[in-house]
This record gives sequence, structure tokens and C-alpha cells, in this order.
Amino acid sequence: MDFPKLSFPGYNFKIESATVSTQSSKIFDIVRKKYITLTPEEWVRQHLLHFLVNERKFPQSLIGVEKKLIVNKLTKRTDVVLYSSSLKPLLIAECKAPGVKITQKAFDQAARYNMTLGVLYMLITNGLETFVCRIDHSSHSYVFLEEIPHFDELKNDF
Repeated sequence: MDFPKLSFPGYNFKIESATVSTQSSKIFDIVRKKYITLTPEEWVRQHLLHFLVNERKFPQSLIGVEKKLIVNKLTKRTDVVLYSSSLKPLLIAECKAPGVKITQKAFDQAARYNMTLGVLYMLITNGLETFVCRIDHSSHSYVFLEEIPHFDELKNDF
């Protein structure tokens, strides 16, 4: 399966090729510590995870992947949650496949998740475009940031 080059740096992923029995390739998830079916969305998520760990210095132990969340009595899963050292959610990330445009609907989905978690930062990426913003809960507004903050910058918010 060929995936497009993303705007993240290239990483040396551990990938298991599809076999007759598995029928799909798998990529090793550095956070969950297991092989995951390699879909276009997973390709983006793994790039984001490597970027957060390698470039933005987030400890792997403070990253949650596909965590269960209840939104309006419905069970949802977050793509990525970054936690503070005290395990308070700092940032929620929504990953889309590279072919999926980042739309208002994607922002609305992340915002609904954010209302439940009360995080200060929200990130949405399809691997080609990445948007990150800081949420001001008191004024119900947000400000877009030029880049994904470093862990040391985020942890100072608490």
C-alpha cells in the first residue's frame, strides 16, 4: 500500500507487509506498543505520534491513543490525547486520512470532544495540513498557533 509523503518528517517505521492470512499491512504503534492495521488515517496518526515524541519531546507515557470518551451519552474515541505530568489532558488531536479535507465538520468534532475533556489545545491534521489552536474556555474562543507547541511550553500552562 502506497501512502503519500506527509508534511511531517520521515521516520523509520516498523511495518509488517500484508500476507495471505492478515490481508493488510501493519505498522508498529510506539505508544500502544503493538502492531496496528495500516490505514491512511493510521499513517497520519503514526507520523503525528513520532513528531510529538521526537520533535516536541512529549514523553510516550503521557500520550493516549484512541481513548474512550462519552459525548452526549455516545461513546466516542479520541485519536490522540496529550497529558500533563499530573495526567490532566492538555491537547486533543484528531487525525484524518490524507485524502480527507480539514473542514468545519472536523473542527466541530474535535470541539465536541474538547468540551468533555476541557483541554487547552486542539489539533487537527490530515498529514498534509495541520491546524493547532489554543482554547480560551472563559470567552469560548480559540486562537490558531503557527506550530505544534513543545511539551515544555504546554506543561507551563498548568
